[in-house]
Amino acid sequence: MDNQKPVQYLLKKDKYVGARGDNSHFLDIYCSRCNQHLLLYQKDGKGRLLRMYLDRIFEPKELSLLETKVHSKKDMPGLKCFRCGSLIGVPMIYELEKRLAYRLIYGMFVKKKSEGIYPPNENGKQRKED
Repeated sequence: MDNQKPVQYLLKKDKYVGARGDNSHFLDIYCSRCNQHLLLYQKDGKGRLLRMYLDRIFEPKELSLLETKVHSKKDMPGLKCFRCGSLIGVPMIYELEKRLAYRLIYGMFVKKKSEGIYPPNENGKQRKED
């Protein structure tokens, strides 16, 4: 992640955004135990972050590609910190929309508002393009 050129992502606009009031933003998700950056996520709607849908994970690629590789909850790995191994979320299916997601474990992650730039810089502030 250290030498990766920053990429600016655009918010996805689909039926799920409209169903949640057209209020979307990016979040950087960190492990609460070791402060490791875990992923860049698009949150749709207001309210707490209770689950993360696979189709809203932008980076890292290993996680964003799960959407195309995994077709059932039993095939999904748990969401763990890459550095310390802490369990952050468990696989689930959001029944109302039949979408694969991670049910997040309260207190195991920290979220910070993001501009959709990946990777973020070391201190959590957005990195400017060179």
